[in-house]
Amino acid sequence: MSGHSKWATIKHKKAALDAKRGKVFTRIIKEIMIAARSGGDPDGNPRLRTAVVAAKAVSMPNDNIQRAIKRGTGEIEGGQIDEIMFEGYAPGGAAIMVECATDNRNRTVSEVRHIFSKQGGNLGEVGSVAWMFDRKSQIIIEKDKATEEQLMDLALELGADDVKEEDENWEVLSAAEMHAAVVEGIEKAGIPTVSAEIAMIPKNLFEVDPKNAGAFIRLTDALEEHDDVQNVYTNADLSDEAMAASEK
Repeated sequence: MSGHSKWATIKHKKAALDAKRGKVFTRIIKEIMIAARSGGDPDGNPRLRTAVVAAKAVSMPNDNIQRAIKRGTGEIEGGQIDEIMFEGYAPGGAAIMVECATDNRNRTVSEVRHIFSKQGGNLGEVGSVAWMFDRKSQIIIEKDKATEEQLMDLALELGADDVKEEDENWEVLSAAEMHAAVVEGIEKAGIPTVSAEIAMIPKNLFEVDPKNAGAFIRLTDALEEHDDVQNVYTNADLSDEAMAASEK
């Protein structure tokens, strides 16, 4: 199993914990508000449609969804949310992209910069690591919910790019513009998903030296725990040795 899979598994376990403590609701509500700026009708706004699908996947009440849409369109107050993407490096050199949504840009910039500095990372300029990633649709499905053959056939039918094995999950990758269609097709097939989002997927992996694994985990943990952070993406490849070292 590739090291990227280990990182992805860690990330999805954290996402499950976030769901239990309600942080996932806050993240999705912010995404709905931002997406709704381009129009409050999900049928004519692919980004909003994707956000609403994500909201329904975590059983968000429809009232919450509609209220977030109205805040985004300006029908009710409270929709001033800015998007910021930070780029940088973890200790040892793995690239990191941090997607934020905030109502106070200066505060978020200062706090994210502080996290990078405190945890031994380096915050870079815009474009410094973005070239290492592709923006793609990423859908995660537990292995016991579908066979590889079933998913491969479905992915081919729906126009997805690839199906990869990821520890106890399958990862379905597609072009970003195919996201809504692939999600809907998987749902119609009766296959539940762990997550379905537009993500930054690394083009190549960077092997993390075991001596830097603990620092890498501490940095990503600190970033993901910040209230304004929507997503953390990395090209880190964590070997079994690196994972063992990070737990010492």
